[in-house]
Order: sequence, then C-alpha cells, then structure tokens
Amino acid sequence: MIHQKLLNPQSIAIIGASSDVHKPGGKLLKNLCESNFNGNIYLVNPKETEIQGIKCFEKVEDLPETDCAILAIAAKYCVATVETLAHRKNTRGFIIISAGFAEENTEGAEMEACIVKIINEVGGSLIGPNCTGFLNVNYTGAFDTPVPVLNPQGVDFVTGSGATAVFIKEYGISNGLSFNSVWAVGNSAQIGIEDVLEYWDETFNAESSRVKMIYMEKVANPHKLLKHASSLVRKGCKIAAIKSGNSKAGSRAASSHTGALATSDVAVNALFRKAGIVRCYNREELATVCAIFMHPDVKGKNIAVITHAGGPAVMLTDVLSNNGLEIPHISGEAAAELLSQLYAGSSVANPIDFLATGTAEQLGKIIDCCETKFDNIDAMCIIFGSPGLFQNWDVYRVLDEKMKTCKKPVFPILPSIVNVKDEINDFIFNKKRINFPEECVFGNALAKVVNAPVPQPENIKLPEIDIVAVRNVVENSKNGYLGLNEIRILLDAAGISRKQETEVKTENDAVNFARKVGYPLVMKVVGPVHKSDVGGVVLNVKDEKNVICEFNRLIKIPETYAVEIYPMLSGTEIFIGASRETNFGHLILCGLGGIFVEILKDVQSSLSPVSIDEAHEMIKRLHGYKIIQGIRGKEPVNEKLFAEAIVKVSALVQAAPEIAEMDLNPLLGTAANIVAVDARIRIEK
Repeated sequence: MIHQKLLNPQSIAIIGASSDVHKPGGKLLKNLCESNFNGNIYLVNPKETEIQGIKCFEKVEDLPETDCAILAIAAKYCVATVETLAHRKNTRGFIIISAGFAEENTEGAEMEACIVKIINEVGGSLIGPNCTGFLNVNYTGAFDTPVPVLNPQGVDFVTGSGATAVFIKEYGISNGLSFNSVWAVGNSAQIGIEDVLEYWDETFNAESSRVKMIYMEKVANPHKLLKHASSLVRKGCKIAAIKSGNSKAGSRAASSHTGALATSDVAVNALFRKAGIVRCYNREELATVCAIFMHPDVKGKNIAVITHAGGPAVMLTDVLSNNGLEIPHISGEAAAELLSQLYAGSSVANPIDFLATGTAEQLGKIIDCCETKFDNIDAMCIIFGSPGLFQNWDVYRVLDEKMKTCKKPVFPILPSIVNVKDEINDFIFNKKRINFPEECVFGNALAKVVNAPVPQPENIKLPEIDIVAVRNVVENSKNGYLGLNEIRILLDAAGISRKQETEVKTENDAVNFARKVGYPLVMKVVGPVHKSDVGGVVLNVKDEKNVICEFNRLIKIPETYAVEIYPMLSGTEIFIGASRETNFGHLILCGLGGIFVEILKDVQSSLSPVSIDEAHEMIKRLHGYKIIQGIRGKEPVNEKLFAEAIVKVSALVQAAPEIAEMDLNPLLGTAANIVAVDARIRIEK
C-alpha cells in the first residue's frame, strides 16, 4: 500500500529549492505554495537562507522531522540524502525529480536500487526518479504546468512520461477536462503504473473518481494490470490508456503462423480488451475518450446529430456510422410538429439541421424532442459554431441548461474556437462544461466508448483435460517441435478432435495404409515447417499409382524424414493457435485457416485463460465471420464446437506452460464437426 505520508503529508521538504522559478527546484516551491497544501514547508539549499519568503536550511541534517521530501538535486547526492531523511527524519514519502539514474547508465541504476532499498527498509513510498512529480487534492508536488484546478470527481491520471502528461493536461484542461490526481512515475523504481492501479482498486469507495487515464510505454506486470484494471471497471470505473512503442516491439521472426501473428502489441490489445480498457493511440484521442467518460453513459447505439452546419454533421455521421453506431431516421407526428417550429429548409430526419439561422430557442425544442419524444435516440451530439457574424451566448446558455436536466447524454461540439472564443471559455470555465472542438475526433472516441469491451470474469472455468497425459508428454520431451505421436496424445488429452493419420517411412507402408482406409487421400511431408512452401502437400490422391509416385517425390524433399497420410476431409478451413508471450502468458488466437491466416491476417486474440463467452466473441469479431456462418449456400462452421476448441487449447496451455507455440492450421469445420487436420507444437522449457 502506498504510504499516507506521500499522499497526504502534514510537512514537506524540498531538497534543492530555488528562488529561480525557471528551475525545477524553484517551480516546485511555487506550485506547492499555490496549491491546497496547508502543512509545514521546509527548504534545503546551502547557498540560501530564505527562498520565496520561506526560511531555508543549509543541510538536510538540520531539518526537523518531515513526512514527505521532494528531491531536485544532482543524482549523486540523492542516496545520502534519502538515507538521512528515511532514518533520521522519519520521512516516508519521497518524490525524486532528479534524472541520471537507471535511464542513463549502470552506475545510475545502482544508485536507484540503493535508494529503493533504503525506502523499502522503512516502509516508505517513492515516485520517480526522473519524473515531473505528483499532485492530488492535498498538494502539488510537481514542477510542471499547467496545474489543473483539482476536482475529486475529475480524472485520475498516471503516466510514465512527464512531458506527455504536460501535453495531455494542456489539451484536456483547455477543453474543460478536470483532474483529481496526476502521477508521473518516471523510472518507476518502486511505484509503477500497475502499483497505482492497485492503490486505486484497493482504496476504491463511493467518493472515488470514476475515470482513470493511463499513458504507458511498457507493461511491466500484465497480470497485475489485468487484475486491478478489470476490478476497477467492474466497480464502475472507466479506463482509457495509451500503450506506445508498438511499431517494432512486437515484431519477431517466427517459425509458425501463430508466432508470426502473435506480437507483443497483439498481446497488449488482448490484455486491454480482457481488462475492459479502452485503448487509444494519441493524446487527443485519450483526452477525448476520458472527456466522454465524464458524461452520463450512452445506453445504446442510436445517436442524434444536431447541427446548424451541414458539412460537420455529414462528417460526424460518416465517422459514427463507419464505427458501428446508428444515426436512425426520425419521422412521424412528433417529427412533423418539430419541423413546423423550425425555419423553412430545416430537416429533422437525422442529422437534424436547423440551418445557419437557427436560434437558441429552436435548439432547446430539438433537444426536448430528442429527450422525451424520439424513443429511437440514445444520445445527442450538438454541433454549433459561428461564422463570425453573431455571438453564441444564448445558444450555449440553453445548451448548458438542457444538459442539467436531460437524462440522455448531450455532447457539445463547439468548433468556433476563434470566432466565439469568449463564449466557449465561459461555457468551459464558468459553466464547468467540456467542449469537443473537432467532430471526427469526437466521433471516433464516442464509438470506442460505446463499443468498449466488457472485462472478463475474474475466475474462468476451463474444461477438464487429462493433465497427467499432458505432463507426461511435456516432461519427457526436449525443447523443439514435438513428433506426430506426442501431438496426438496432447490433442486427445485436451479433447480436440483430430484426423486419423499415420506416419510412413517406406513405400510399402504408404500403399498398405491406402489399401486399408481407401481413397481419396492427403499426403504431407513430415519435417519441413511450412509444408506448402516446399511443395510438400498433395490433396486428392485417388489411386495406388499416385500413392507410390507422390511418396517417392515427397520423401526426397529436404528435411523430410517421413510422409503423413490420411483420408481426405472437407470443410471450411479455420485456425486456432497459442503463443507464449514474455510476461503476458499465452495468447490464444483464432481465424480463418490455411494460407488465409497469413495473407488476410484476419485473426482475433485473447489472453489465456479464455472463457467460452470470450471465445464466442473472438469468433464474432472476425472480419470473415460471415464465412463461418455460411454464405451463398456454403455449409456453416459449428460455432459452438469452434468456441469449445478455442477454450480447450487455452486449457491445454494452462496445463503445459512449456508450450511456446501451438498451431492448429487448418482445422476443417462443418455444421457437424471440427477436426484438426494439421498441428505443430513447440516446447520451450
């Protein structure tokens, strides 16, 4: 648990305080003095006796006991300073602004570890080093600006980048987003993003903020993040996050289809979806999603677009429609009555366009109808700016009044940030409203919020499998790809239906098997990883002559040590895979099978363990889902069996975490059955 002396100190010391407010030590003091902090402030600077009107001590040793200390001194002095504060001054809260630690070199990492050891010895808490600081409703312990006017119901924001926090705050504050706390954790030497989530979760109560914002460049502890983020969402919180650094971190060469598809960024997507986190990709989007979170929940997907400007309404309608939301047609007696109260040329069909000459009174009537008379509307988006010919005071006043009484969410899109700057500033800073200045940014964010994932259950029940058989295979296998017999045992132990095949090493064995099971047959090389790439797959072998011919061709292909042979099956090719991702556990994937898994990359994923409901959702999210359902008279794939097979793969890797990659590609699916035709499993202990 994070120490209360960090969160709500009664005394704070700034080590390295300065009279120069353009230096971190000076700006820290200025921000602290201008915040809500009412406790004692102590300063240390050997060159000063008074700084910004406050007495200054020469040495840390001269300080009285202090709850919290903020260090803005050279890294090389921090270890000794922390030692004195922790053991002689009873300090338990530490914020280290200073850089020059693990982010710089090995020596810095050693100093950082030493500081953490000292603070841990006394049960203290540390933010940083190499950070901009921390602020909450109790005090501002940060040197950056802007410092938001804090609101207990505002956004709780944790970030791994102080500079990014500055830019997000600037955008959010300028558009009316309020904050409750900002944690810039820097190097996260002791307290990282996952630890802050844990604190928010474990201290959550009726007074807690319901909106959490995250910027992270690494996921240090995926399981901790999943546990506490999903718990918060279940308690009623909403979480939006950026995980940056996704362009290269996830790419790696792999020997199977699954490995090529299962990148670290795919794992992050799966983690966020499983936790119920809305993933964002830039600062503007993150702040906009959190601003939408601050409004009442949108109960459905039917949106009214209300405007006096046609172009923005069309663009917003396109964005919403293209992202799965509906702009339902509005008609009937109530619509006709509303239209009669608007100027000629107006339209209420949706978008509701009441023209550039539309008045505040007309806007009020439109909002009232959407609220009480149009049952097919769940939320309202109102675009109202000005070409500079008139002021908008009365319009924004009506908008504010209606937002106070409407049960349906009302989202103001006020784009004229120059022409009616004063009116918008009044709307934001006096009326305490949020503005969404760009309709398409807002539309994309609203779609993400409405389509936000639901966190998965904390305890997922997996099907029972033969764990003894699974462990026996794994423990008696070396690292690398398993043989055909071992794969059969694992699939059978997990209850995954498979083809009945044999492995032959002589022409006579191939002929004898063909005579036993009949035709047509499939023949494949055993050894090469990508069989199709080396011409190692033959379908529809119809007679003994072809069996002999193809066996002798296949066995000569490099790396081939046997030929697999089995009766030819039919059905839609589908795919299930598993890949062990560092720190994340196993990623389970599904999609259309065969070569399409690589060409189309139409794959959905989730972190194991996967529930049956989650498996069904994975299938439904596939772009090729209509193929699974059966199109143009083609037989559908049994979705129930497909989902059950996904869950069985999840159960298998839970029992055998040594499985590094597993590739069932293809499985052949029909309305009656799903059969694994080809499988590769790689063990890495």
